[in-house]
Amino acid sequence: MDPAVLRDDMVDSLEHEAKRCIRSATVSVAMREVPREAFVGDEYAYADRTGECHGTRVLAPSTAARLLEALAPDPDDNVLVVGVGVGYTAAVLAEIVGAANVQAVDIDRRLVYEARSNLERAGYGAVLVDCADGADGLPAYAPYDRVLVEAAAIEPPARLVRQLASDGRLVLPLGGGEQTLSVVERGDGSGEVVERLGTTAFSPMLVDGEQANTVERNRTHREDREFAQRAHERRKGWEQDWIDWDRY
Repeated sequence: MDPAVLRDDMVDSLEHEAKRCIRSATVSVAMREVPREAFVGDEYAYADRTGECHGTRVLAPSTAARLLEALAPDPDDNVLVVGVGVGYTAAVLAEIVGAANVQAVDIDRRLVYEARSNLERAGYGAVLVDCADGADGLPAYAPYDRVLVEAAAIEPPARLVRQLASDGRLVLPLGGGEQTLSVVERGDGSGEVVERLGTTAFSPMLVDGEQANTVERNRTHREDREFAQRAHERRKGWEQDWIDWDRY
């Protein structure tokens, strides 16, 4: 079937009152334009379900739509995407604000290459995708009118908040075991949660060394001794080999 027809069917279903993930004409038009098959493959491009790529979750269209509606980007906004993944949400944002106005980062270099390739193939090659720690953002292109974080955090990352424009908007899942999709404004510079838009479930934001493709570093002999000593000191009383239990 024609991918354009499948895209229209997908967006129609997300606009239907049963889901109501898409509420604005801006997001509706953009998602009807972006060829999702360039990012997730033909086999499930327009099904409303998650996928997997290089150890990370590929967002379902309904989840992507919720994030985009919460972000509420305007044409010509300067936008940062943290945790770009395969690049689909960055492409939809590029359709709204212009590809040259979208910057994106991911901590996993394989996903950076994947997103760059997918965006180029879909016609959004002007989107800048860099390998960086998401909590650091991309200060060289700040301030940002909109920042979208596709990973959970316990509190808004301070460096991302500082990279917001004075009237900017940061959207991310906040929380540990229980998360809410939250809208954060710069406020006094520390970040102020101004809106909570229902529960969600995202993987936590990673720091360097936690990527799925990270090779575990070999420990030194000194570190082995230190780990053994710590383990010994953590033992409960009945586990300590220096206690003469026959005396009691």
